[in-house]
Amino acid sequence: MRILVAGLGNIFEGDDGFGVAVVQRLGQRSWPGGVEIRDFGIRGVHLAYQLLEPYDLVVIVDAVARDAAPGTVFVIEHGADPAAPAPAEDAPMMDAHDLAPDGVLALVPRLGGALGKVLVVGCEPASIRPSMDLSAAVAGSVEKAEQLVSELVLDALAGASREGELRVGGG
Repeated sequence: MRILVAGLGNIFEGDDGFGVAVVQRLGQRSWPGGVEIRDFGIRGVHLAYQLLEPYDLVVIVDAVARDAAPGTVFVIEHGADPAAPAPAEDAPMMDAHDLAPDGVLALVPRLGGALGKVLVVGCEPASIRPSMDLSAAVAGSVEKAEQLVSELVLDALAGASREGELRVGGG
């Protein structure tokens, strides 16, 4: 099973550095083969190109405004929000340094790729303004997000292992 955990965000814009902070912590852990932990920062286009590789699961970690209390952590399944507008086929290219997760994911099919299961672990920012520090609310959510991403990855690996055992045992 191949899994990519990708941190997005600008560490010079306060809470926008949330995704980077989480993947830095995750990168200090030992992971099974097939699990990649990568800091993409503001390089959303690079992430889109990376997603041309086949992954069974992609977990994107980023600051995501959803009108919740600052520091609220949530999991959003890509494509599961029926209210989200579909990107126009002829939409112009976006700013390469300002791609939110939806923009990155919309770019993949335009590059000729196909997406598997994608989850976004987002955190409601308190402030996106020039600063190299996360707000207290968001900094307090980094460990929670780290644990949540770990659980998502380990659950996916365990599920793949159970499926493999069923196939072997079922003939």
